[in-house]
Amino acid sequence: MPIKLMLVDDHPLFMEGLQYLLETHGIGVAAIAKDGREALEKARVLKPDIVLMDIQMPGLSGLDVLKLLKAEMPDIKVVMLTASEEDDDLFNAVKFGASGYLLKNINAGKLIDMIQDIKNGEASFSPELAARLLKEFRSGKDKPFQQAPEETGNEKLTKRQLEVLEMVAKGITYKDIGETLKITERTVKYHMGKILELMHLENRAQAIAYTVRMGIIKEKAKQ
Repeated sequence: MPIKLMLVDDHPLFMEGLQYLLETHGIGVAAIAKDGREALEKARVLKPDIVLMDIQMPGLSGLDVLKLLKAEMPDIKVVMLTASEEDDDLFNAVKFGASGYLLKNINAGKLIDMIQDIKNGEASFSPELAARLLKEFRSGKDKPFQQAPEETGNEKLTKRQLEVLEMVAKGITYKDIGETLKITERTVKYHMGKILELMHLENRAQAIAYTVRMGIIKEKAKQ
């Protein structure tokens, strides 16, 4: 069944170009909206699977719309596709429930891959943005994710699962993880699913917070 995707951006030229790019790669666009209020109205009627949305828009910002959409329709996956590299925007988007945060200078192929990942229930952050999250968590600014349970150790995870967790926390795609570890992408997804289940985590942002709190990345860096 094809996904219902909605684009939200106040720059018509960019949105038309993005729509053309997506449809060229077989991803249909069910609706477009030029501002936050129109996005809310159309989302309530269409109930899209994925909303690809800018942050900085007149009236309701993308973050405002994100909060409202997740409150009303928590199953909708909202991805911020923006030119904003502000750490506060990134952190707030994750805190408010975004399934991904991608910069507009992203490679077209990577964008298509990440949309497919999000369709399959995976959160997407570029390696650069994942690195920023790691930096913030290491500085102790991870209060939005304290609901993720603190574990007493990593004994529940296998060596392979720890390798996958570390690479995911660094923002490496499942495809690239598979190539590095010489396993299939499907196996990587299986390991990540088991990690989230065993550690009682909900998403990739919590996984990043967990790797910092448990010292997984720091420990491996010392070896």
